[in-house]
Amino acid sequence: MQLQLIKHVSGILLPATSQTTELLSSKVRCGSVLEAEFRQVRNPAFHRKFFALLNLGFDYWTPTGGAITASERQLVNGYAKFLARYGGNQQSLMNAAETYLSCVADKRTASISVCKSFDAYRAWVTVEAGYYDVVELPDGSIRKVAKSISFANMDETAFQGLYRAVFDVLWRWILSLAFRTHEEAENVAAQLMDFTG
Repeated sequence: MQLQLIKHVSGILLPATSQTTELLSSKVRCGSVLEAEFRQVRNPAFHRKFFALLNLGFDYWTPTGGAITASERQLVNGYAKFLARYGGNQQSLMNAAETYLSCVADKRTASISVCKSFDAYRAWVTVEAGYYDVVELPDGSIRKVAKSISFANMDETAFQGLYRAVFDVLWRWILSLAFRTHEEAENVAAQLMDFTG
């Protein structure tokens, strides 16, 4: 049995929802003693705001295949800059490097169709925001796994920190390409939240 209660000024706990009122009146007799573990519930409106922000980023994100890692791109572009110092035209070499990376990406993804997954996106954003656990897999490899953001696992203060960190990740990778300011992106996310209810 799960109850939602509100603390009254007088110190007593009152039902917070009609379901709780109905449950108490139908299942619990007057004078019965109940034992419970209590936790303070996060602000559900802020939870909706968080998911509106995630949805905004997801809507503006277009998968590009991810066939080239950041370290590979850095290595190839670094080599192009290195060659430019020895007499090449840097812009031409950088264009050639990008063309080469595109060819490699095309070869790697020739038989793969990229699927845009909200769950994978949400996990990636959460990990990039720094909210993850490190686990070892049976093959000995290490993987970052997104922490749970459920009401039971994260209090309001931690959730606000997560929201800010997620916004920063989305701004760096996605939203800054579509919006001029943080405020503009926040306003669109708020409008999306109002629209979805």
